[in-house]
Amino acid sequence: MEAELEYRAVLAVDIERSAGRGDRALMEMRGALSGLLRDAFLESGIDWEACLRHDLGDGMRVTAPAGTRKSALIHPLVHELALRLRAHNRDAAPRARMRVRVALHAGDVHLAPTGEVAGSPLEVLSRLLDAPPARAALAGAPEAVTVSLLLSRHFYEETVRNGHHGLYPEDFREVGFTVKEHTADAWLHLPGGALPREPADEVPAAPDPPGGARMVNKASGHGVIYATQHGTQNISITGKR
Repeated sequence: MEAELEYRAVLAVDIERSAGRGDRALMEMRGALSGLLRDAFLESGIDWEACLRHDLGDGMRVTAPAGTRKSALIHPLVHELALRLRAHNRDAAPRARMRVRVALHAGDVHLAPTGEVAGSPLEVLSRLLDAPPARAALAGAPEAVTVSLLLSRHFYEETVRNGHHGLYPEDFREVGFTVKEHTADAWLHLPGGALPREPADEVPAAPDPPGGARMVNKASGHGVIYATQHGTQNISITGKR
């Protein structure tokens, strides 16, 4: 029997900085993450047993059942996962604490009778999961922030942009990234945290005039002028307009 082509939502999750903690800690984190994901899916009304799940070593890829409401994979699912991870970290040993990156995409995938899933949407999902903006946002966030979420443009436009229940476009920021041969735009969200600000454009300083003298003038509405030329002069001008 040949693989069938179906439109499905796909989610991938990866544990931040899992390398170097040892096999025991990794196995503990993997087991805990599976349970936390299951609980978050159930809380979101998505049948965990009907999902197709694939081990990623230090994470998991989940293909949602046909007809799953895509917005539910963001809210409440991702937000429930963030809360459960925070509770887990409060009681876990330091080596077993987790923060994760989550990626979401959707598209036509090939579903084999054996449960295998293939197709270009999974390639896009993998690149989203490894995207530098999501890594940097989580690394720079406070420890209480346990999840960074990156949506493909397609997923964002069909869910967040339309303002489905619990989703607010102002909580997401558009980012660009390149991973291997894949270059794309995506949308970044930090559940429970503020997105890092984009660097402001810097205005280059004007070169000094010949002779090394430089004059900087600043005038306030109260008639005060500051002048600098090899030192500082303060010149006050009083008077009413």
